[in-house]
Amino acid sequence: MAGEEAPLGALNLSEYASAGARTVDCYRRIRKIGEGTYGEVFEAVDIITGERAALKKIKLDDGKEGFPRQILREIKLLKKLDHENIIRLKEIVVSPGSAHGTGGSDNNQMYRGDIYMVFEYMDHDLKKVLHHSTPSQVKVYMGQLLKGLHYCHVNNVLHRDIKGANLLISGGKLLKLADFGLARPFTREGTFTNHVITLWYRPPELLLGATNYAEAVDIWSVGCIFAEFLLKKPLFPGRTEQDQLSKIFELCGSPNEENWPGVSKLPLYKTMAIHPATPTKRRLRDMLQNFDYHAVDLIERMLILDPTKRISAKDALDAAYFIN
Repeated sequence: MAGEEAPLGALNLSEYASAGARTVDCYRRIRKIGEGTYGEVFEAVDIITGERAALKKIKLDDGKEGFPRQILREIKLLKKLDHENIIRLKEIVVSPGSAHGTGGSDNNQMYRGDIYMVFEYMDHDLKKVLHHSTPSQVKVYMGQLLKGLHYCHVNNVLHRDIKGANLLISGGKLLKLADFGLARPFTREGTFTNHVITLWYRPPELLLGATNYAEAVDIWSVGCIFAEFLLKKPLFPGRTEQDQLSKIFELCGSPNEENWPGVSKLPLYKTMAIHPATPTKRRLRDMLQNFDYHAVDLIERMLILDPTKRISAKDALDAAYFIN
């Protein structure tokens, strides 16, 4: 697993709101709607404007100064990203009377109380509609997902955790890409951890140990979501990393230097790749033959083993599927 540079564990709250100007008491909590690695999420109402919001309470490590680095990175990225298909971080609020001091020469403010990220409210996540959406709804959702993702990639941001639970829906027709906890800025020359992306949506290059990767890892996840829309069930529901690779190769064919130049040099190729006596042939299109031809063609181009040959989000938006 490759290491990643992380920002210092300090959050300059004055960049997001004047200290003490807004506290969590400005919101009335309605109900708890979720819980993740870094805190609970509540539906709430702004008592001044009446607008609904989602409050994400951030867990701070007991006894440790500083801020969870992934949350810090998420906040900085969401401040940078502004697109109709990306969740909007409205503000950061704190618990009343949170004591704070300055942290180092950069004058970072270290809050001792609770800290909340305030997001725009969305009705539910894609998981709730993934297995019973109409073809026209699927086309709308896929278009919006690709638009949001294209915007991320143009701004050199990888999401690295695209799955149904991280795609939020509002009004039954507006999709937004959310949960940027594993997202990060990237460069072509950078090396990153391969321990990202939920297993069922993780591309083969990461499962084979790649640490130098780019936008194609997100495209693979989108292809898995697209296929799941059609099949009404996950495409690659692996139980372990080895089982995940087996399921991928069973449908997408065995990797070799001919269909994926350089694959044999990946760190885990010799230990993780399946080497049957008779290499499996690609049969993804055959398995999806009963569905819309243009939809299947786009999924095929998203789920190419060689990441350098996968379609980009921009080119996907120009595919025949969205034109017809």
